[in-house]
Amino acid sequence: MSWQASDFEFRNRFWFIAAIFAVTFALYQVDHTNVTIALTLRILRWAHPEANVSAESANFDGTARLFFAGGTILLILAALIRSWATAYLKSGVVHDSEIHSELLVADGPYRHVRNPLYLGNILQALGIGLLASRLGFAFLTLANTIFMVRLILREEAGLLESQGKSYRRYFDAVPRLWPSLTACIPGSGARANWKDGVMGEMFFWIFAAGMAVFTVTLQSNHFLIALGIGFALYFLQNYLRMGRVA
Repeated sequence: MSWQASDFEFRNRFWFIAAIFAVTFALYQVDHTNVTIALTLRILRWAHPEANVSAESANFDGTARLFFAGGTILLILAALIRSWATAYLKSGVVHDSEIHSELLVADGPYRHVRNPLYLGNILQALGIGLLASRLGFAFLTLANTIFMVRLILREEAGLLESQGKSYRRYFDAVPRLWPSLTACIPGSGARANWKDGVMGEMFFWIFAAGMAVFTVTLQSNHFLIALGIGFALYFLQNYLRMGRVA
């Protein structure tokens, strides 16, 4: 089997990613222990071997919040990276079901890493994975990363075919997924459309806000309420914007 994603996988990538997340949380039926709870208990028992540490311990909520705060930071970073990338690539291209190998963007985050959008997906999965079971977290991390790499290989093959030497030079200069702290190539002077970037990646910002609420409250229903409010506002503004256009 080729490591590249098929055209069918690329066109339906949203549904493949959704399926990975669905399976992740369905795995609670097999493994009932949340990965963050398991990690928190392990750390507290290591730090206090003489104590009878449980989820009701005095230090438990504070330690767990540190993990979820880290998850919130990962989700904010994912949303920021994807918004930055989309501000240069344009949301219509980012979310199109077809491969756009006729276009090579080498500005903004693309000067530091070749695939900032997929990097954002991986960071988001790591952050949301803290809400999953131990088995679910392992599955999400592995399955999501493999699928992202397959999508990357499919896009790179198309760009190498259509862009030839220009993309090869870019390919050789800029890392695939591990960002360089300094720009690897000079910019073209293109300007970012941050409004399009942020609005195009609103789903990522909504999940980051939901995780932040959960970190403060440690209540799963508050996380779901925050997501519901976020998506309701998102679809409402989309509806009002379309009405103004019409």
